[in-house]
Amino acid sequence: MSLDELETRLRPAFLAALEGDAAAYRFFLDEISVRLRGYLRQMLARAGRTEPSEAEDVLQETLLALHLSRHTYDQSSPVTAWSHAIARYKLVDHLRRSGRHAGSLPLDDEAFQLAAAPEDAAFEARLDLERALEALPARTRGLIDRVKLQGTSVAEAASAAGMTETAAKVAIHRGLQAMAKFLTRRAARPP
Repeated sequence: MSLDELETRLRPAFLAALEGDAAAYRFFLDEISVRLRGYLRQMLARAGRTEPSEAEDVLQETLLALHLSRHTYDQSSPVTAWSHAIARYKLVDHLRRSGRHAGSLPLDDEAFQLAAAPEDAAFEARLDLERALEALPARTRGLIDRVKLQGTSVAEAASAAGMTETAAKVAIHRGLQAMAKFLTRRAARPP
């Protein structure tokens, strides 16, 4: 199944789920789990990790993050790209926590892109945002992820990072400025 076909199946189900349709939500989670499980297994194997339970652990973290972040979904964006971005963040977090360097993971994730439509502007924009986040220091990236993507408060994110709330606000502000510069430079490059 191509990514476009998957998007055509999952987007209406996810939108219905956002309106409270529990059956549509179950369908969405079942279908996206199959795609993300394969992606996570492949990426963990690339990082030298082949234990099946590890992929399942990251998948469960991803599904929880999808659930908790569903209110942040931009309905003009592909739900598959949004889900994939969350899975990738959870994978990188998992590798960092387990002492593995996540820098060896390709930013473009060919495994996922093979099915993706490269001309899809929303998909490309998501990749640009992901690259901009990856360019930030890990602590700043974590703060932005918690506050701007997961919707936690600055106080909670600061506490989790072992920082004062003021220091966290400054780090987030500077990180967002750095991301804006990164994205401006990318937009200025010829295609």
